[in-house]
Amino acid sequence: MPTVVIASPKGGAGKSTAAILLGTELAHAGANVVMLDCDPNRSLTLWADRGPLPARISVLSNVAESDIVKTIKQHDTDGQIVIVDLEGVASRLVSRAISQADLVITPMRATTLDATIGIRALQLIAEEEEALDRKIQHAVVFTMTKAIRSKQHSGISSSLAAQGVDLIDPPLMERSAFSALFEFGGNLRSMPAQGNMDGAIENAAQFAQAVYKRLAGEV
Repeated sequence: MPTVVIASPKGGAGKSTAAILLGTELAHAGANVVMLDCDPNRSLTLWADRGPLPARISVLSNVAESDIVKTIKQHDTDGQIVIVDLEGVASRLVSRAISQADLVITPMRATTLDATIGIRALQLIAEEEEALDRKIQHAVVFTMTKAIRSKQHSGISSSLAAQGVDLIDPPLMERSAFSALFEFGGNLRSMPAQGNMDGAIENAAQFAQAVYKRLAGEV
């Protein structure tokens, strides 16, 4: 089964939130998911420690540069999806993880600063493609977006699309339920209600479906 790497050189872009939403929604749909916490902030581990993990999910903490390739290969087996949450810098660990990816997702807020820094992740992927002599599927997902799209968001989307960047639709909206995952643990269906839960669950499920379609070669 595939390996999905969540990579962005900018902190606060929503990497860990995207990883948790993707992992919990895929598990809810019946997949077995292994999540690797490679971020020094240990966001996935903090989430996992908040409460019982949802069924079909395991979290491995403190995966180091020397272990990342071996760990991915060990768990990238039939019936499992590996999700790697990386640190927010360009490093050898990040490069090694990307080298094993079937899909790299770059979370990005719809701001000029985030887009400028986020492009570095796409450049790093291009460098790995050249070194490995193979294409690495990659896509951008906008995070913490507003219900009404700003002109800046539209402009950045158009610019990235013109460059041939794959944009995941829907984006991940700014929702209190998403941030509350780090307070309550579990998944969106097990936590106490936070705002519009139906909208949050629908957003997360559609995001996971869009990712799965890419893994299945349907996009």
